[in-house]
Amino acid sequence: MKIFAHLAILAVSLPLFLSACSTSSADSNTLNSVNGELSLPLASVSDGQAHFFKVKADDGTLVTFFVLKSRDGIVRAAVDACDVCYKAGKGYHQEGDFMVCDNCGQRFASSRINEVKGGCNPAPLSRTERDGKLVIQMKDINANSWYMKYRRI
Repeated sequence: MKIFAHLAILAVSLPLFLSACSTSSADSNTLNSVNGELSLPLASVSDGQAHFFKVKADDGTLVTFFVLKSRDGIVRAAVDACDVCYKAGKGYHQEGDFMVCDNCGQRFASSRINEVKGGCNPAPLSRTERDGKLVIQMKDINANSWYMKYRRI
């Protein structure tokens, strides 16, 4: 009887344990394109926080990018890498109104993302707003997949 009780507990708890281990916040932010576009509800990325997403490019590379609404009210998007530090595969994190390179420590005001390209600036992604959604074309993700070749996932 005792062994059946242990097996019953294992049968109930194992799926819960495995789902908790295999589902992370990063996994829930993996996107799929529809008709060559990524579409994000503007309301979900308009809180001033950087939201990180992943999508598989046509060459099979998993591309990480972030979206945030800067203080000036513009929703911006950039690859989570730059021209200088991409080989380190580290990306950026947010500190207040700045995105900070996890490799060299340089800080970039959110209002400069998509405005300045090159150097250690986050690599900009073209985006449009349509019907309450932020839209990024997969051709732009594909053109920037090379930044992620050194990313350790």
